[in-house]
Amino acid sequence: MKRQLVERELTPEGPRHRPAGPGGLARSRSVTVNLAESPLAWLHARGHLSDRLFDAGEALRGDYERAQLPASITMRWDPVRVKGTGERGLAPSEKQIAARQRFDGAIRAAGKGLEDILWRVVCAGEALPEAEKGLGWPTRSGKLVLKIALERVAEFYRIT
Repeated sequence: MKRQLVERELTPEGPRHRPAGPGGLARSRSVTVNLAESPLAWLHARGHLSDRLFDAGEALRGDYERAQLPASITMRWDPVRVKGTGERGLAPSEKQIAARQRFDGAIRAAGKGLEDILWRVVCAGEALPEAEKGLGWPTRSGKLVLKIALERVAEFYRIT
């Protein structure tokens, strides 16, 4: 995965609000952000998610993608596939249906009220603070709820 690094200024709502400096001017801080990194990978890389929970989130996101649930922006230009004599396993449409069934099962296993944070962070790639704000949750509550949801998803996928 290619890195897309940009500098972002921390706002007063950010994790470390600094008082105004000399002359009454607020001192600003900035951080380097990798835009190509998913929120789930960010949490995992900084030790907020165990390998098991990260793998559960990636399994859920993989089924979301394989089921072709994300909105299509344009027409699909996938080549037409002709069944050959050496093919084994499921046809592409059957794989899509199986992925949709796994995704739906994992979301059900997470439980009512937890599917929103799972979808926003894992599938839509929304950052945790934005997901909390969008759901009307208190600041810093999303990580705990996301961990609970991912624990249940890990059980569904039988990830140890």
